[in-house]
Amino acid sequence: MNVFVVGSVGAILIIFVTTYIIAFTPLREYIPGYASSKLKQEALEMAIKSDSLEQSVKVNNAYISSIKKVLTGDLEYAKLNKDSIKALDPEGIDEASIAPTENEKVLREQVIKEDKFNVFDSAKPKVGFVLFPPVQGTIIEKYSPKNKHLAITLALGKNTPIKAIGAGTIIFSDWTPSSGYVVIIRHKDDILSVYKNAASVTKSQGNIVKSGEVIALAGTSTPQKTNATLRFELWKDGFPIDPTQFINFN
Repeated sequence: MNVFVVGSVGAILIIFVTTYIIAFTPLREYIPGYASSKLKQEALEMAIKSDSLEQSVKVNNAYISSIKKVLTGDLEYAKLNKDSIKALDPEGIDEASIAPTENEKVLREQVIKEDKFNVFDSAKPKVGFVLFPPVQGTIIEKYSPKNKHLAITLALGKNTPIKAIGAGTIIFSDWTPSSGYVVIIRHKDDILSVYKNAASVTKSQGNIVKSGEVIALAGTSTPQKTNATLRFELWKDGFPIDPTQFINFN
């Protein structure tokens, strides 16, 4: 009887201790079949980080591809479907249905008079910031997409200071075999300004520059060139644009 009682009490104690360990202590993590809460949390954090890294890699790849297009001068021409820009057939339009009525004519005249004498109508700038010329020089080669010349080339004197056309961040500043020293500045509104054929640079990658701040000096940095020139490019959203439409170089 004593042996039965002792065995029963011991079994109950073992069951109680085992249940307590499984329910209230971290030792349950070492029992096969039980997952670790810490391991779950770490797995969740790693999944979130991996997703963020994947998005960052996609953004960086797109950014690097746009920088490669700037450095190599590649240009993808947009393909237009001629059928989508054909004029509508005027025969199918009823001109009487679109003619303005007498009430509409009176309303138009009234609006025109109000706008003409409205003293509270203030002018608003069409651009967010002004672009200044990087140098004052003579343009010896104009912008020509047909000839794959996506920049303007200016003749300069030796050691002429090359200035930033606007405030921005330098994303590239180094020597290249084909274009000498190259500086690329990223401005707001996704505008990139590119300065090639410089003899030396005064700013490094990652520097923040202001409008008119000197970033390089003109000269001959490659043995193939004997005269000091500046090849200036302007890019918007990964596509080149004519700098003379926005900057006065005279």
